[in-house]
Amino acid sequence: QVQLVESGGGLVQTGGSLRLSCAASGRTFSSFIMGWFRQAPGKEREFVAAFSWTGAGTKYADSVKGRFFISRDNAKNTVYLQMNGLKPEDTAVYYCAAAYISYMVVTSARYDYWGQGTQVTVSS
Repeated sequence: QVQLVESGGGLVQTGGSLRLSCAASGRTFSSFIMGWFRQAPGKEREFVAAFSWTGAGTKYADSVKGRFFISRDNAKNTVYLQMNGLKPEDTAVYYCAAAYISYMVVTSARYDYWGQGTQVTVSS
């Protein structure tokens, strides 16, 4: 049973920072693409960032490039999303996801496993 558990969301002022964590369990994730998505009220879920355990690289949405950074702790099987320079438009529920695929994907439909989501609210 694959489980992805996010944490680290909260309320922050514009310009502030948060670090989201995604603890993965249930199988070896070395063959997965790990991604972060977000969904704001009334909007579709959108890609934020992703990386490959096996070196297929890292990818960011243009809207977060230079502000958000994805990283991992192999020993803890945990993926992080460091979010700096937060803006009100970053307000959303953030989801961690895993795709059992060897190349980078940014489409939510290609991801096989999802966490429950964590709320991020940026006040103006």
